[in-house]
Amino acid sequence: MLEKEKLRKADVYSGIIIFLFGAWVVWQASKMPMKDSWGGVQNVWFVSPALFPLFVGAMIMLLGLLLVRTALKTIGLKAFGDTLQWLFSKNLLQFLNTMSVLRFYAIAVLFLSLVYLYIPRIDFFLSAVLFLSVFILMFYFDEAELLKKLFFFYLAGTVFFIIYFAVGIDGLLGSVLPFAKDILTLGFILVYCLYAWKLIRGNPELRKKFRTGLIVAVVAPFVIGVIFKYFLLVPMPAEGMVVALLDAIWYFEF
Repeated sequence: MLEKEKLRKADVYSGIIIFLFGAWVVWQASKMPMKDSWGGVQNVWFVSPALFPLFVGAMIMLLGLLLVRTALKTIGLKAFGDTLQWLFSKNLLQFLNTMSVLRFYAIAVLFLSLVYLYIPRIDFFLSAVLFLSVFILMFYFDEAELLKKLFFFYLAGTVFFIIYFAVGIDGLLGSVLPFAKDILTLGFILVYCLYAWKLIRGNPELRKKFRTGLIVAVVAPFVIGVIFKYFLLVPMPAEGMVVALLDAIWYFEF
Protein backbone atom coordinates (compact mmCIF):
# COMPACT_ATOMS: atom_id res chain seq x y z
CA MET A 1 0.00 0.00 0.00
CA LEU A 2 2.87 2.33 0.82
CA GLU A 3 4.46 1.69 -2.57
CA LYS A 4 1.18 2.44 -4.33
CA GLU A 5 0.87 5.70 -2.41
CA LYS A 6 4.36 6.74 -3.54
CA LEU A 7 3.46 5.95 -7.12
CA ARG A 8 0.26 7.98 -6.88
CA LYS A 9 2.19 10.96 -5.50
CA ALA A 10 4.51 10.70 -8.47
CA ASP A 11 1.48 10.51 -10.77
CA VAL A 12 0.39 13.96 -9.62
CA TYR A 13 3.57 15.55 -10.92
CA SER A 14 3.72 13.31 -13.96
CA GLY A 15 0.17 14.34 -14.82
CA ILE A 16 1.06 18.02 -14.50
CA ILE A 17 4.07 17.57 -16.79
CA ILE A 18 1.95 15.65 -19.31
CA PHE A 19 -0.69 18.39 -19.21
CA LEU A 20 1.93 21.10 -19.80
CA PHE A 21 3.41 19.11 -22.69
CA GLY A 22 -0.03 18.81 -24.26
CA ALA A 23 -0.54 22.56 -23.81
CA TRP A 24 2.79 23.17 -25.57
CA VAL A 25 1.69 20.95 -28.49
CA VAL A 26 -1.59 22.89 -28.78
CA TRP A 27 0.29 26.20 -28.64
CA GLN A 28 2.67 25.14 -31.41
CA ALA A 29 -0.17 23.75 -33.53
CA SER A 30 -2.12 26.99 -33.16
CA LYS A 31 0.65 28.73 -35.13
CA MET A 32 -0.22 26.65 -38.21
CA PRO A 33 -2.62 28.23 -40.72
CA MET A 34 -6.23 27.12 -40.36
CA LYS A 35 -7.13 28.49 -43.79
CA ASP A 36 -5.00 29.45 -46.75
CA SER A 37 -5.11 30.03 -50.46
CA TRP A 38 -3.21 27.93 -52.99
CA GLY A 39 -3.33 28.82 -56.68
CA GLY A 40 -6.43 30.91 -56.12
CA VAL A 41 -8.24 28.06 -54.33
CA GLN A 42 -9.27 28.75 -50.73
CA ASN A 43 -8.74 25.80 -48.39
CA VAL A 44 -11.34 25.30 -45.66
CA TRP A 45 -10.46 24.92 -41.98
CA PHE A 46 -11.26 21.21 -41.71
CA VAL A 47 -8.41 20.26 -44.06
CA SER A 48 -5.84 22.29 -42.09
CA PRO A 49 -2.64 20.45 -41.06
CA ALA A 50 -3.12 21.98 -37.61
CA LEU A 51 -6.14 19.83 -36.77
CA PHE A 52 -4.30 16.61 -36.00
CA PRO A 53 -1.67 18.11 -33.63
CA LEU A 54 -4.43 20.21 -32.01
CA PHE A 55 -6.44 17.05 -31.37
CA VAL A 56 -3.40 15.13 -30.11
CA GLY A 57 -2.36 18.00 -27.82
CA ALA A 58 -5.88 18.34 -26.41
CA MET A 59 -6.04 14.59 -25.70
CA ILE A 60 -2.65 14.71 -23.96
CA MET A 61 -3.89 17.59 -21.79
CA LEU A 62 -7.04 15.65 -20.93
CA LEU A 63 -5.11 12.49 -20.06
CA GLY A 64 -2.75 14.53 -17.88
CA LEU A 65 -5.68 16.02 -15.97
CA LEU A 66 -7.29 12.57 -15.54
CA LEU A 67 -4.00 11.21 -14.17
CA VAL A 68 -3.80 14.06 -11.63
CA ARG A 69 -7.46 13.55 -10.64
CA THR A 70 -7.00 9.80 -10.13
CA ALA A 71 -3.84 10.32 -8.08
CA LEU A 72 -5.41 12.98 -5.85
CA LYS A 73 -8.44 10.76 -5.19
CA THR A 74 -6.08 8.02 -3.98
CA ILE A 75 -3.67 10.01 -1.78
CA GLY A 76 -5.89 12.95 -0.77
CA LEU A 77 -5.04 16.62 -0.63
CA LYS A 78 -3.20 16.32 2.72
CA ALA A 79 -0.64 13.87 1.33
CA PHE A 80 -0.23 16.12 -1.68
CA GLY A 81 0.42 19.06 0.63
CA ASP A 82 3.04 17.05 2.53
CA THR A 83 4.77 16.27 -0.76
CA LEU A 84 4.79 19.95 -1.71
CA GLN A 85 6.32 20.76 1.67
CA TRP A 86 9.03 18.16 1.04
CA LEU A 87 9.79 19.77 -2.34
CA PHE A 88 10.67 23.05 -0.61
CA SER A 89 12.74 21.47 2.16
CA LYS A 90 16.43 20.62 2.37
CA ASN A 91 15.53 16.96 1.90
CA LEU A 92 14.99 17.69 -1.79
CA LEU A 93 18.55 19.05 -2.12
CA GLN A 94 19.90 15.95 -0.41
CA PHE A 95 17.92 13.75 -2.80
CA LEU A 96 19.12 15.69 -5.86
CA ASN A 97 22.71 15.17 -4.70
CA THR A 98 22.46 11.37 -4.65
CA MET A 99 24.42 9.33 -7.18
CA SER A 100 21.36 7.84 -8.85
CA VAL A 101 20.06 11.32 -9.64
CA LEU A 102 23.52 12.48 -10.74
CA ARG A 103 23.66 9.58 -13.17
CA PHE A 104 20.35 10.75 -14.62
CA TYR A 105 21.72 14.30 -14.94
CA ALA A 106 24.81 13.01 -16.70
CA ILE A 107 22.89 10.90 -19.22
CA ALA A 108 20.39 13.70 -19.91
CA VAL A 109 23.12 16.33 -20.40
CA LEU A 110 25.16 14.01 -22.62
CA PHE A 111 22.31 13.18 -25.00
CA LEU A 112 20.80 16.67 -25.07
CA SER A 113 24.16 18.30 -25.77
CA LEU A 114 24.95 15.73 -28.47
CA VAL A 115 21.61 16.13 -30.28
CA TYR A 116 21.07 19.87 -29.93
CA LEU A 117 24.60 21.31 -29.63
CA TYR A 118 27.32 19.16 -31.14
CA ILE A 119 25.77 17.07 -33.93
CA PRO A 120 24.18 20.03 -35.79
CA ARG A 121 27.34 22.18 -35.61
CA ILE A 122 30.47 20.09 -35.10
CA ASP A 123 32.00 17.60 -37.51
CA PHE A 124 30.14 14.29 -37.06
CA PHE A 125 33.23 12.23 -36.32
CA LEU A 126 34.43 14.64 -33.64
CA SER A 127 30.95 14.84 -32.10
CA ALA A 128 30.71 11.06 -31.97
CA VAL A 129 34.21 10.61 -30.51
CA LEU A 130 33.51 13.28 -27.88
CA PHE A 131 30.21 11.70 -26.88
CA LEU A 132 31.58 8.17 -26.67
CA SER A 133 34.74 9.22 -24.84
CA VAL A 134 32.75 11.06 -22.19
CA PHE A 135 30.02 8.44 -21.91
CA ILE A 136 32.30 5.40 -21.74
CA LEU A 137 34.88 6.85 -19.38
CA MET A 138 32.24 8.38 -17.13
CA PHE A 139 30.32 5.14 -16.58
CA TYR A 140 32.84 2.39 -17.38
CA PHE A 141 35.02 3.35 -14.42
CA ASP A 142 31.99 2.63 -12.21
CA GLU A 143 33.10 4.93 -9.39
CA ALA A 144 30.81 7.61 -8.01
CA GLU A 145 33.48 10.21 -7.30
CA LEU A 146 35.04 9.85 -10.73
CA LEU A 147 31.64 10.11 -12.39
CA LYS A 148 30.93 13.36 -10.55
CA LYS A 149 34.27 14.94 -11.44
CA LEU A 150 34.11 13.89 -15.10
CA PHE A 151 30.50 15.03 -15.40
CA PHE A 152 31.19 18.52 -14.09
CA PHE A 153 34.28 18.79 -16.29
CA TYR A 154 32.20 17.91 -19.36
CA LEU A 155 29.42 20.24 -18.21
CA ALA A 156 31.88 23.14 -17.98
CA GLY A 157 33.08 22.45 -21.53
CA THR A 158 29.51 22.23 -22.82
CA VAL A 159 28.62 25.56 -21.20
CA PHE A 160 31.65 27.06 -22.95
CA PHE A 161 30.42 25.82 -26.34
CA ILE A 162 26.89 27.09 -25.67
CA ILE A 163 28.30 30.56 -24.99
CA TYR A 164 30.69 30.21 -27.95
CA PHE A 165 27.83 29.66 -30.41
CA ALA A 166 25.25 31.88 -28.67
CA VAL A 167 27.28 35.10 -28.72
CA GLY A 168 28.60 34.59 -32.26
CA ILE A 169 32.24 33.88 -31.49
CA ASP A 170 32.19 31.03 -34.00
CA GLY A 171 31.42 33.40 -36.86
CA LEU A 172 34.22 35.77 -35.92
CA LEU A 173 36.82 33.08 -35.24
CA GLY A 174 35.74 30.97 -38.20
CA SER A 175 36.44 33.82 -40.62
CA VAL A 176 40.06 33.88 -39.45
CA LEU A 177 40.74 30.21 -38.63
CA PRO A 178 39.21 27.47 -40.83
CA PHE A 179 37.45 24.72 -38.87
CA ALA A 180 37.79 26.74 -35.66
CA LYS A 181 34.93 24.97 -33.87
CA ASP A 182 36.28 21.55 -34.88
CA ILE A 183 39.74 22.43 -33.60
CA LEU A 184 38.25 23.57 -30.30
CA THR A 185 36.24 20.33 -30.05
CA LEU A 186 39.34 18.25 -30.73
CA GLY A 187 41.11 20.20 -28.01
CA PHE A 188 38.21 19.56 -25.63
CA ILE A 189 38.41 15.82 -26.32
CA LEU A 190 42.15 15.76 -25.64
CA VAL A 191 41.86 17.83 -22.46
CA TYR A 192 38.99 15.66 -21.19
CA CYS A 193 40.99 12.48 -21.81
CA LEU A 194 44.07 13.94 -20.11
CA TYR A 195 41.94 14.95 -17.12
CA ALA A 196 40.45 11.45 -16.90
CA TRP A 197 43.94 9.93 -17.15
CA LYS A 198 45.16 12.17 -14.34
CA LEU A 199 42.32 10.94 -12.11
CA ILE A 200 42.94 7.22 -12.69
CA ARG A 201 46.66 6.91 -13.49
CA GLY A 202 47.41 5.39 -10.08
CA ASN A 203 44.95 2.52 -10.56
CA PRO A 204 46.11 -0.26 -12.98
CA GLU A 205 42.59 -1.66 -13.43
CA LEU A 206 41.15 1.75 -14.32
CA ARG A 207 44.08 2.44 -16.68
CA LYS A 208 43.13 -0.71 -18.60
CA LYS A 209 39.50 0.44 -18.75
CA PHE A 210 40.71 3.85 -19.92
CA ARG A 211 42.62 2.37 -22.86
CA THR A 212 39.74 0.08 -23.83
CA GLY A 213 37.22 2.91 -23.61
CA LEU A 214 39.29 5.22 -25.81
CA ILE A 215 39.82 2.54 -28.45
CA VAL A 216 36.08 1.94 -28.70
CA ALA A 217 35.31 5.68 -28.65
CA VAL A 218 37.63 6.36 -31.58
CA VAL A 219 37.29 3.22 -33.70
CA ALA A 220 33.50 2.84 -33.61
CA PRO A 221 32.55 6.26 -35.12
CA PHE A 222 35.17 5.96 -37.88
CA VAL A 223 34.15 2.43 -38.90
CA ILE A 224 30.43 3.23 -38.94
CA GLY A 225 30.87 6.76 -40.30
CA VAL A 226 33.10 5.71 -43.19
CA ILE A 227 30.64 2.98 -44.19
CA PHE A 228 27.72 5.41 -44.27
CA LYS A 229 29.65 8.29 -45.84
CA TYR A 230 31.61 6.55 -48.58
CA PHE A 231 29.85 3.23 -49.22
CA LEU A 232 26.20 4.08 -48.59
CA LEU A 233 26.75 7.72 -49.68
CA VAL A 234 24.85 9.13 -46.70
CA PRO A 235 25.92 12.71 -45.89
CA MET A 236 26.91 13.41 -42.31
CA PRO A 237 24.77 15.81 -40.24
CA ALA A 238 27.71 18.25 -40.04
CA GLU A 239 30.84 17.89 -42.15
CA GLY A 240 33.94 19.71 -41.05
CA MET A 241 37.63 19.15 -40.50
CA VAL A 242 37.66 15.36 -40.24
CA VAL A 243 35.29 14.85 -43.19
CA ALA A 244 37.43 17.20 -45.31
CA LEU A 245 40.50 15.14 -44.43
CA LEU A 246 38.74 11.86 -45.15
CA ASP A 247 37.46 13.24 -48.47
CA ALA A 248 41.00 14.17 -49.44
CA ILE A 249 42.22 10.67 -48.59
CA TRP A 250 39.29 8.89 -50.21
CA TYR A 251 39.35 10.89 -53.46
CA PHE A 252 43.18 11.38 -53.57
CA GLU A 253 42.87 15.16 -53.49
CA PHE A 254 46.35 15.84 -52.11
